[in-house]
Amino acid sequence: MWNPFRELDEVQNRLGSFFGGSFNRLGNGDGGLKLADWSPQVDITEDDKEYLIKSDLPEMKKNEIKVNVENGVLSVSGERKTEKEEKNKKFHRIERSYGTFQRSFALPDDADGAKVAAEFKDGVLKVHLPKNPIAKKKAIEVKVD
Repeated sequence: MWNPFRELDEVQNRLGSFFGGSFNRLGNGDGGLKLADWSPQVDITEDDKEYLIKSDLPEMKKNEIKVNVENGVLSVSGERKTEKEEKNKKFHRIERSYGTFQRSFALPDDADGAKVAAEFKDGVLKVHLPKNPIAKKKAIEVKVD
């Protein structure tokens, strides 16, 4: 089954494995490419009315996350800052990912990019991508004179 969201993700994964990390186009001022520090995992589901993209972004604030739709591509980006080392506090292990991230997904043909809505609660980002009703294709017989 064709998955419209997989296109850009596959390219990013291929480039990421080549460069040893997640490879994404990030706005770094000069319009060039740079490596993202990490890439949050997503769940993408679909029902009759919409596509739903969920991503766990623990310990982030709503104002640290940006959701954008441009030229048929949905992008989610942001930055999770590291904890500052304090004088009486030692870090024994740091396994969680920090820094900038960006995930991009090609919009399916039946998605309405103008009506995207996002909510962020309890560390979970939910992006709702409504579907456009597409006229059912039906065969029309044309008489030839």
